[in-house]
Amino acid sequence: MRTRRLTQLRTSAVGLAAALVLGACGTETPTGGGAIRGGGKAAFERHLGQLRGSPVVVNQWASWCTPCRQEFPYFREQANALEGKVAFVGVNSMDSTDDAADFLEESPLPFPQFADPDADIARTFRGGRAWPTTAYYDARGELVFTHQGAYRSEEDLAADIQRYAVDGG
Repeated sequence: MRTRRLTQLRTSAVGLAAALVLGACGTETPTGGGAIRGGGKAAFERHLGQLRGSPVVVNQWASWCTPCRQEFPYFREQANALEGKVAFVGVNSMDSTDDAADFLEESPLPFPQFADPDADIARTFRGGRAWPTTAYYDARGELVFTHQGAYRSEEDLAADIQRYAVDGG
């Protein structure tokens, strides 16, 4: 337990240092190491505002959700393939922070994650009713579509990204 806590503290310290350095450059900090941002709905909405000009895909997930775990690789691949064209954001809803951090260490994603313990953030994009949920925002920052449930394949996710984020719905 103590070793795990020390590892978490070191990871947090390294993540904080990277965020400060990269933040000064105006660069998005990767989520690696299980880092999850706090700040609630206000921080999430502020972050979305900073992404205006780019379409955004928001993935609501939880570590206890088997379908969420199954589609994580699809989101990782799409985020890497569309880097610079489409922004991705994760929302970890109704989950234990420790469990979520552990899962992100096992299966890291290249985009920021927000803690959403009461699904308040998820409700802003018609989420919080089904896990996973994916929301699509156009480049103007308008919510254009919310997909309830898991994607069966990466191709299905890619098609929705094209239809709702890139083409704008």
